[in-house]
Parts: sequence; structure tokens; C-alpha cells
Amino acid sequence: MLTLDWLRVARLALTSRWMDLIEERELAPAGQIAYQFSARGHELSQVLLGLALTHPHDGVFPYYRSRPLALAVGLTPRELFAAGLGRAGGPSDGRDCGVLYSMKSRGGAAILPAPGDVGSQYSPAAGWAQAIVYHRDTLAEAAWGGALAVAHGGDGSTSANGFWAALNIAATLRLPQLFFIEDNGYAISVPSGLQTPVGNIADNLSSYRDLHVLQASGVIPPETAAAVAEAVAYVRAGRGPCLLRLTVPRLAGHSISDTQAYKSPGQRAEEAARDPLPHLREYLRQLLPVDWDALDREVEAEVRAALAEALALPEPDPAQAARFVFAETAPPATDPQPGGPRINLIEGVRRVLETELAADPRRVVFGEDVGVKGGVHGATLDLQRKFGAARVFDTSLSEEGIIGRAVGMALAGLRPAPEIQFRKYTDPATEALQTCGWLRWRTAGRFAAPMVVRVPVGLGKKSNDPFHTVTGEATFAHMIGWRLAFPSNVEDAVGLLRAALRGDDPVLFFEHRALLDTPPARRPYPGDDYVLPFGRAAIVQPGDALTVVTWGEMVYRCLEAAQAWPGQVEVIDLRTIAPWDRETVLASVRRTGKGLVVHEDTLTAGFAAEIIATLAAEAFQFLDAPLQRLGVPDCPIPYNAGLMQALVPDAGAIARKMADLLAF
Repeated sequence: MLTLDWLRVARLALTSRWMDLIEERELAPAGQIAYQFSARGHELSQVLLGLALTHPHDGVFPYYRSRPLALAVGLTPRELFAAGLGRAGGPSDGRDCGVLYSMKSRGGAAILPAPGDVGSQYSPAAGWAQAIVYHRDTLAEAAWGGALAVAHGGDGSTSANGFWAALNIAATLRLPQLFFIEDNGYAISVPSGLQTPVGNIADNLSSYRDLHVLQASGVIPPETAAAVAEAVAYVRAGRGPCLLRLTVPRLAGHSISDTQAYKSPGQRAEEAARDPLPHLREYLRQLLPVDWDALDREVEAEVRAALAEALALPEPDPAQAARFVFAETAPPATDPQPGGPRINLIEGVRRVLETELAADPRRVVFGEDVGVKGGVHGATLDLQRKFGAARVFDTSLSEEGIIGRAVGMALAGLRPAPEIQFRKYTDPATEALQTCGWLRWRTAGRFAAPMVVRVPVGLGKKSNDPFHTVTGEATFAHMIGWRLAFPSNVEDAVGLLRAALRGDDPVLFFEHRALLDTPPARRPYPGDDYVLPFGRAAIVQPGDALTVVTWGEMVYRCLEAAQAWPGQVEVIDLRTIAPWDRETVLASVRRTGKGLVVHEDTLTAGFAAEIIATLAAEAFQFLDAPLQRLGVPDCPIPYNAGLMQALVPDAGAIARKMADLLAF
């Protein structure tokens, strides 16, 4: 068995090497591929790891230099060539960068979608690792026992936020996660000494509690194999996370355009001497009588045959280019049930979370202070007591870790509903949010990470300042693949939150701070099955002379302002920003001939601009006055109440704008 295994190692390593050489020497110079990130020098360590990942629930989170690992786990040379060539039949059907791969389990590990952002693979891997524990212990699914999550990265990626977020998650929870770090000495042209002190992340983490740290050569076959086997066995045994650092040479530049002029001839000669393939050749000769040159020729022929097959694959269908941004089904709408008790918005959110946790054992709720405390606003009060700390739990103070973890959990089949305490604090998670939104599209519908991220936003009843008062919905409206809800009352909040939780897309759910526990947003509870589809605006006040489009807390300011003109001002509450109800808004403006958009976000590039651009393009011939918008000047919200009131549109300012338009 040992001989057969090493022969397979050699064949896979040679396959990767020939793919790199053909791309570097032939395809890239001919302009047939746009990106080439050579794995020359990395083959041995990755192949040995891939062959050790035999559990059907192992999850591999790779990066752009992970092709030998992808080959060993199960992607074929034809599929990998197709990725670089941008052909149909590749892992993404031509959508994604040609060096980023994914693959559903084919009996062994799944390859989860590789990110383009350096270091952003680590926290999703921690989420997958936590999902392994959840499936095994909470859901009692024995088939998940012994599985592990692997985050594969280079030494440069250990500087990234995601690496440290995942390290803390995995170590504090003792998760089955392997940090597989290949140290080739450089991040593009920057030496490892500028990435981490003394250039050795393993030495620096040697005293990290509850993290098993190993390091070895990634070049010497028996040493590399022993280290990989020890690391995988340690994690599979449930002993906690492990970090394995393997030193390897990078025999090519960072990418095809990198000439490595920053390396001296001596450095390049030293790296060439550490090429793992000659070491593998000599080791294999000690085990069995293999004709290496014949094997090399045989593998080259197989690789060229795979290339010919990939070149024969069709180009992707242009008609499908925008498909898979969102799920193609949604939860069916239901009607509200009359007679429920009148409750506030935060209680409505809590009730939905409770009923959906009870209905779906895959549902998990987490974030900072959501457990024992019940959330800083009370939305998760008593939920941990009712459902346990495995399902409702507190996290470290890392928004990147919260969202990245949620991505990994969702990929592993759980239904995460994380909370971010305030809108401004989503900023550290921007990378994880962006990558999550693209997952379905990047993989041609093969992978997705549905989740609901709850975020309190906007003005508070008592306190305001630049960091707790942001709405910033336009930023997320521009974030591809995310739905965005912004309800103004408890009935809408209940229906939209339930639609989000039961749907298959990532959703940002905004809860306005000034409406959480105030009379305007209170409504009768619409029942435990009420579902309100996204993209349906509400005409909260009819009128025939002016259309006002708004959302969130501004709905009530607009209603107050419109009282001076009974029957004339139509107020539309969008309820959702992505998607927004273009048809209702267009129909109203075509009827009234005038339009005003009011929001709490800053004015420049606020979402009003998108609405007005649509109205100008599609209702221009119906207009009787210039389209207008009203928002916060391009300035943060001040702490002082008087300064704040000077910037945020109040009913008086809105009424003056209405008067101007009605008189035009």
C-alpha cells in the first residue's frame, strides 16, 4: 500500500508541475489564459495533504496556489485547465478567476470556494469546523465524527485579520481545524520577516494555548509525510486545532507577471536546490524500481490530452452571465393573522428568532453579547436559556470572525443568523460580506451561504454619535448578492425577517434604533407564519399630487410633514432596499407627476440617487417638476443633540421641500 501511495503522490505532483509548465511556457504567452499562479515547489506538501483528506465531511478552504491540493482531492486536470481557459465545464463555468476553484464532495473532502482576498479563507474554515461539532453533537449526526476543516494559505496570509480571527475562534472552542501554512519566504516580493517577527509564524505561536503547532520541511518526502499525517491525526482525534508550517521554495514568481527580480541569483539557486520533485524522485527510487523519466513522459501526455479536452469545451453561454446572483426560489407569501397582541419591533424580532429556532434545528444565532445578556437591545433575551449555548452563543469581538464563521457554517448546511451590534461595526467584516454575496454566482449555483445578518442602525431615542448612528444602506445596496431589509414597523419586520430566515440568500436585516421600542412602530403581532416577500413597497398614505419615497424612521417624519396637504402627498415605504419595488414607485410618480426621496443616509451617492436615476430614465415624460431628494449632508452624525438636529431632516425640513414641489 505504501508503494502504491507514493506512486500516486509522484503522479499527482508531476501532473501539477506539467500543468504549470504548459501554462507558463505556452498558454500564458499565447494569451489563452489571463492568470497563472504557479505552484512549482509546493506540490509535495499539498498532494500529501489532499490524499489524507478522505472524510466525506472534510472541508478544504484553499487559496490561489492550491492546485496540487485540488488535484489530490479530486478535481481533474481537464476541469482545472477549463478554469484557467474560462470555459464551460470548469468549476465556475467561466465566472471566476481561473486559479480559484471549488468542488462538492466526491466521496472525500469538499473544496469550498477559494477567495481572492488574501487571508479570508481562515474564518470560514473555522465556521465549517464549528459546524462539524454542531452536526456531530447537537444534531447527533454520527457521520460527521472525525471530520476536519482545513484552511490552506501562504506565509503572507498569516498577517491578515481573518487568520487571527479564526485562530482565536478555533483555539478558544478547540475546533477541528488545521491551519496548513506553506512558507515560501515571500508574499509577492515582501520577505516573510516583514509579515511576522523573525519570519516564522510557528515559532511565534508556539506558546498559543490550545493550538498544536508543528513545523517541518515541505520538500523532504518522509519528513513532510510524517508532519502531515501527525497534523491530520491530531485534529481528527478531536484534540483541537493544529497549525502546520511547512517550508517550501517558490520556484516561479508570485504570478506570471512577476520576474522575481528582487531575488539574488544565489537565492534562486538555493530555492532550485530545494525543489521537492528531485527529492521525491530519489525517495521513490529507494522504494521501488520506477522509471521516473518514463513516468514523467506518461504524465505529460495525460496532461496534454486533458488540455486538448479543455480546449474543446464550449465557451460559456452569454445568456447565463448574470444568472445565480440570487436564489431562484423564495418562501411563499402568507397573510398576517388578525388579533395578535400589540408589540414593539424588538419583541417582534425576538419572537421570530424564537419560532424559527424551534422550527429548524440547523438554525444558530450568535454575536457579541447575544447569549446570557440577550443582546445589547434585547432581541435575543432568553433564547440561550431556551435553546442552549450551542445554538445561541457569544463570540469574540471580531466582526470579520462573526461573518466569516457564518459563511463556513452556511456552507456546511447550517442556517446562521449572526448579529452585528451597530451598522458602523460591519466595516471590519466588509471583505467577508462581499465574498459571501458572490458565492452563488462565482460557482454557477453550486455553492451558496444563506444567512441573515441583523444590524441595528440609525438614530437612537436618547444617544447619537458618529459610530452608533450610521445607516449607510447605499453601501450594501451596491453589495452584489445580498438582500437588504429596512422595515419601519413590527408587522413588516416580522414578515421580512421570517422570509429572510427561510430563504436561500444572504440578507442584511436593518433594525432602526429609534423604532425598536417606540409607539410609531408598534403593531399587532401578525402570527408565527407571516411571510412578507422582499421587493414589495407599501403605500402608507395615498395622494394624487406628489410621491414621497422613504424607509425606516423617516417614514414617520414624512407622514407628519404631509399632514398639511390631505389627499395630496402619497408616502411610499420601500421596506426593502435590495430589491426595491421599482414598479410601485414608477406607477405612483407617473400618476402624481412629482417625486421626492427622503432618507437618513448621507446625500452624495445615497440610495435616493438610484431611485431618482430610475425615475428620470423611465418616467421622464410624466414629470411636472424636477425630482428632488433630501438626506443628511455629507457629514457624520454629531454627539451633541443640537448639532445632530441641524443635520438630520425633520418634519419641518421635509414639509418645506414638499411645499416647494407642490407649488412648482
